[in-house]
Amino acid sequence: MNIIKSSFTIGGISFDTQMVVLIVLGTILPMLDAYRHSPVRWFFNLVGMNPDLSALEIKAYDRLVFYLLVPLIAIWFLWRENPAAFGFQWGNWREGLLWTVGACVGMSVILWFIARTPGMLEYYDARAPREAFRLIYITGVDLFGWEFIWRGFLLFGLARVLGVGPAIWIQAIPFAFMHLGKPEVETLTTIFGGAAFAFVAWRTQSFVYPFFIHWYIASFTQLIALGRF
Repeated sequence: MNIIKSSFTIGGISFDTQMVVLIVLGTILPMLDAYRHSPVRWFFNLVGMNPDLSALEIKAYDRLVFYLLVPLIAIWFLWRENPAAFGFQWGNWREGLLWTVGACVGMSVILWFIARTPGMLEYYDARAPREAFRLIYITGVDLFGWEFIWRGFLLFGLARVLGVGPAIWIQAIPFAFMHLGKPEVETLTTIFGGAAFAFVAWRTQSFVYPFFIHWYIASFTQLIALGRF
C-alpha cells in the first residue's frame, strides 16, 4: 500500500502524486549532478575513507546513487511497488536481444564515420580513459543508472498517467538536455536517440536493452576517438 495519497488538490486543481514525484526527481536529480554534488564523496568523508578513485569513477558512482538508488527508493518506499513494473527486469529477452544486436551493428557503421569528425575527436580524446577495459567499465557504471531513470522510472511511470506515446517523447527531453556541452552533432540527435531507446524499453518491458545499446555506442565512440579502431 502506498504511504502517500495517489492525488492531491491545491486551489481546486488536482495533481497526480506519482507524476509530480516523477517530474520533480527527473528535474532535480540531473541538476544536482550538473552542479557536482557528490553523495559518494560525502559518504567517504563521513566514514573517514579516501579511496584511490578518479574523478570519472566518482562521477559514475554518484550517478548510480542519483539515477538508480533514489528512484528505487521512491518505488519501494513511497509507492510500495515492485521495480519490475518500471522496467527493472529482463522482460522480453528474445526481442531485446534482436534490438540490441541490430542497433549495435547499425550504429557501428554510423559511428565509424561520425566519431571521427573533429568535434567528436577533440571532445572524447580529452576526456576518455586511456585503458580500454577501464573505459568500458566506467562507461557501463555511468550509464546503468542513467538508463534506468529515463527508460525505466520516468518512462513507465509517466506512461500510466499520460499514455505510452507521450511518455516516450517526454522522457527524451531531459535526456537530450543532459548532453549540452557535448559535440553538437551528438547533442542534436539525442532527442531522437532518447525516444528510440524508450521505444525499445517499452517493447521489451525492460530498460536493460537500451542500456546495453547505449553502453556499446558510448564505449565504441570513445574507443574510435582514441584511435583504437
